[in-house]
Amino acid sequence: MAKPPLSRETLLPALAAHVLEHGLAGASLRPLARAAGTSDRMLIYHFGSKAALVADLLAFVAERYAEALDAALGEDRGATRQEVAARVLAKAGGEEMQPFMALWWEIVAGSARELPGYREAAGAVMDRMLRWLEGQMPAGDPDPQGGARYLLTLIEGAMMLSAAGRPRIAREGLVASGL
Repeated sequence: MAKPPLSRETLLPALAAHVLEHGLAGASLRPLARAAGTSDRMLIYHFGSKAALVADLLAFVAERYAEALDAALGEDRGATRQEVAARVLAKAGGEEMQPFMALWWEIVAGSARELPGYREAAGAVMDRMLRWLEGQMPAGDPDPQGGARYLLTLIEGAMMLSAAGRPRIAREGLVASGL
């Protein structure tokens, strides 16, 4: 059976699997190319530059993360904002989501350090997650955009506290906020 021709679409799943397992820190083109079964020159050919490759790769991973949350949460929306937040936090904190979360914190750290491409990648991921959350808002929510922004802020803060080893503070803060 012949392998499909190399393209961005055929390369991204292998590249995503690699960064979800190994992270981005110190990732160079050679290990990425090896993971995708090609050469570093072919990666540049298909993506144009390492920065473009990383941006496309992170957008691909963000889409997979949203799809994984969709699959985990099912078709039913939460009845309240609190229910939406609780469901997202429960799934995002699960073991199957840990590779995504570890990569996300790596992206955030790179953005904070102003590493080339990371701020744009972090912004693109946040924009994608915000659109996703808007679609999760309860039917009849009076302000789905504002509600999504509110929940994104709470969810990201709670996940950061948990990642930093302070899940109790996150739980207490959510309770104090009415969630």
